[in-house]
Amino acid sequence: MQIHFAILSSSFALGTQASHAPVANVEAIARILGSRYNGAYTSGFVRQWRQLMQRLFVRAWTPIFTSVWLCLASSTAPAQIQIEESNFLLANEKNTVDIFEKTSSRVVNVSNLRYARVGFFSFDVTEVPSGSGSGFVWDPEGYIVTNYHVIQDADRLTVSFKNGKTLPAKIVGAEPRKDIAVLKVKPDASFRALTRWSVADSSKIMVGQKAIAIGSPFGLDQTLTEGVVSALGRSIPGVGGVTIKDMIQTDASINPGNSGGPLIDSRGFLLGMNTMIYSESGASAGIGFAVPATTISRIVTQIIKNGRVIQAGLGIESFDSSVNRQLNIEGIIIRSISDGSGAARAGLRGTHRTRNGDIILGDIIVAIDEKKIKTYDDLYNTLENYQVTDTVKVTFIREGKKRVLPVELMDVNAR
Repeated sequence: MQIHFAILSSSFALGTQASHAPVANVEAIARILGSRYNGAYTSGFVRQWRQLMQRLFVRAWTPIFTSVWLCLASSTAPAQIQIEESNFLLANEKNTVDIFEKTSSRVVNVSNLRYARVGFFSFDVTEVPSGSGSGFVWDPEGYIVTNYHVIQDADRLTVSFKNGKTLPAKIVGAEPRKDIAVLKVKPDASFRALTRWSVADSSKIMVGQKAIAIGSPFGLDQTLTEGVVSALGRSIPGVGGVTIKDMIQTDASINPGNSGGPLIDSRGFLLGMNTMIYSESGASAGIGFAVPATTISRIVTQIIKNGRVIQAGLGIESFDSSVNRQLNIEGIIIRSISDGSGAARAGLRGTHRTRNGDIILGDIIVAIDEKKIKTYDDLYNTLENYQVTDTVKVTFIREGKKRVLPVELMDVNAR
């Protein structure tokens, strides 16, 4: 702007010099006519002529200078504003905005509806909201991933998208022990434009890296919170009765309704699925947990392909942990054994009654491949590292003696 003012100042200077030329001519004429007009008259005439010329100059040039200045200002102002807007955000803020713009359309709200009678003496039923949570689009085929506890005991489910559409959803399958469920909606053209999530390698996640949570806390959809990965490898009791291992801990604010939403890194990759919080009040206390993306990918792929999770197991049924506490026994007390299972072929025994009515406890499993087994939680998480048809060494106690047998694992979820 200093350059503009300098140009205007020089123009005014030139204009002033030009305006003096006619005044000088008037003074020369006045000197020639000095004998006919007295000095006072000549001096007054010259002064009036000078004032007239200056007024004419101002009236003639001011609109021109104003127009030029406005043109220069209008041509430079947008460029200045554009530069300010592009440089307004910090690098971390730009990354957060970019991630939200790229991923938020794939984050959904899941509503759990149940049927209830209108009145005690009425057979009419109506739908009542039982709860809601978050979820995210897994792929363009219409598959939605969320937490099992979000859809648990639902009579009907709906999924709401960022564009305002709400679609009915059906349950494809679930793995309660990992708190993972897969839903399916009928995809439309806009849905098919969505891409599948890129999954972060859980083994390469680092404490301190950026973590972004998107979901619907308290029903407020499309809410973003930001934090970092606070810790790795957490073991947290899940809704399925077993411990969920290798959970990701984050300080990104997670509240009721965030369950099932994605936890995302600075690349837009899926770190995990927000599942639970530690809080005395029920609101965010800065300690949230997410199921790692590698686990989600393995479970979801199996559910989409088979409608269930393929789970390697021995083919046994155990007693509830309350029986172990009453009998003060550590290990898995075999209640029954599935016909044709690896356990049956290996010769393991279940609990049975004698002819006299006495109850004989079954074999008590205490180790798998020398890994100590105290509870069903230990058994489940140990066998999770094996594949169907693998053979494991089962250490068990029978009639007070420790024994070992090889057992071939089977798919215990197969129908």
